[in-house]
Amino acid sequence: MKPKVTMIAWNQNDSYVVTAVNNHLLKVWNSSTGQLLHDLVGHADEVFVLETHPFDCRIMLSAGHDGNIFIWDITKGTKTKHYFNMIEGQGHGAVFDCKFSPDGQHFACTDSHGHLLIFGFGCSRPYEKIPDQMFFHTDYRPLIRDSNNYVLDEQTQQAPHLMPPPFLVDVDGNPHPTKYQRLVPGRENCADEHLIPQLGYVATSDGEVVEQVIGQQTVDQDEPGLEPSILDGMIRQLQLEQDQRTAADQESAPSGPQNGEGTPRRG
Repeated sequence: MKPKVTMIAWNQNDSYVVTAVNNHLLKVWNSSTGQLLHDLVGHADEVFVLETHPFDCRIMLSAGHDGNIFIWDITKGTKTKHYFNMIEGQGHGAVFDCKFSPDGQHFACTDSHGHLLIFGFGCSRPYEKIPDQMFFHTDYRPLIRDSNNYVLDEQTQQAPHLMPPPFLVDVDGNPHPTKYQRLVPGRENCADEHLIPQLGYVATSDGEVVEQVIGQQTVDQDEPGLEPSILDGMIRQLQLEQDQRTAADQESAPSGPQNGEGTPRRG
């Protein structure tokens, strides 16, 4: 095998450089002299994650497609902690990304099976408030392009960034209770009746028809004979109030524009 470097990272004070090589070794180098100091042995597959500790220059985290997560003392060339991401009934899960918290007391990793792994000190009580499975109901919705080559949501014909905040669902598309829906930015202060999504029957790729969240109405609510969507009406009202506040702020600002133009509204 021809050795190739897959990742490179400096430690916190730039005194060391760590490289990940496709022969599954991590190498620690003196950044000033280029001298090889340590070979770190432990990974069994390629490593694409190297994260330095935010303030401790001795600590480096590595993770790879073998499911291993190591915390190293790179000054001594030794393993400090090790975790293997074994998933029951499915083998190990490759680790794709890791990040330390700013205080260096926690780190979070994501794997190939869609799991978020959180490590650190203290109890796990704050994380027990959320369900085990969390997806947005729009996560796997198909996209299309309009005549201007802009991306639109296929179902609603809207630009994704202009759509209402999505609902939280489990892996099967079933919506979570209203207390979890308030975790989504934009839904914090909604009434309970506005946090109950519309359900519909959706055909899966294998032809099975399942009941899933379909979100808001997919047709123009202004058409005669259609009942208006409560959620759409609430969003319009919130936008109107925001426009009014913006206009009032501009009128009261001494350096504001004097051309008399109103605040543009989002279509």
